[in-house]
Amino acid sequence: MYRSRRHKVIAGVCGGIGERFGMPPTLVRVLFLLSCLLPGPQFVAYVIMWIFVPQAPVASEHGYQHSNRW
Repeated sequence: MYRSRRHKVIAGVCGGIGERFGMPPTLVRVLFLLSCLLPGPQFVAYVIMWIFVPQAPVASEHGYQHSNRW
């Protein structure tokens, strides 16, 4: 799973979840916001995913290019 580069609003976490499960990123964002009304660590989970889930590789005309950052 990657954070989305195309469907990015803040960090691309919800966009990446939407791309991974074939859902519209807007629906994932709305569901996340609604879940924040319930008690729990949703915001903390978002920040943790922001830190630990890598950003999607940059697309090229031949597919994806993986960075040598790691």
